[in-house]
Amino acid sequence: MADEQLAEIKQLYFKTTPKTIERDFDRAVDLIKSMPEDQRHRATVYMEGLAQMRKEFSRGRRPSDNADGDDLETI
Repeated sequence: MADEQLAEIKQLYFKTTPKTIERDFDRAVDLIKSMPEDQRHRATVYMEGLAQMRKEFSRGRRPSDNADGDDLETI
């Protein structure tokens, strides 16, 4: 069963898009939670990748707080 869950997580990783990342990430979390603990490490790289994509994709959706669009803080 863990093999099927890993295969689905892997598929989500390769097919996710900015429009589907939230749904895909949530599904991947559900899948990894249902995996036996001793098998979860096999999905780590895909989960980390999905988390990174989620972070990057969400940056593109939010308008910048700075008027000039620069995301760097002024010190």
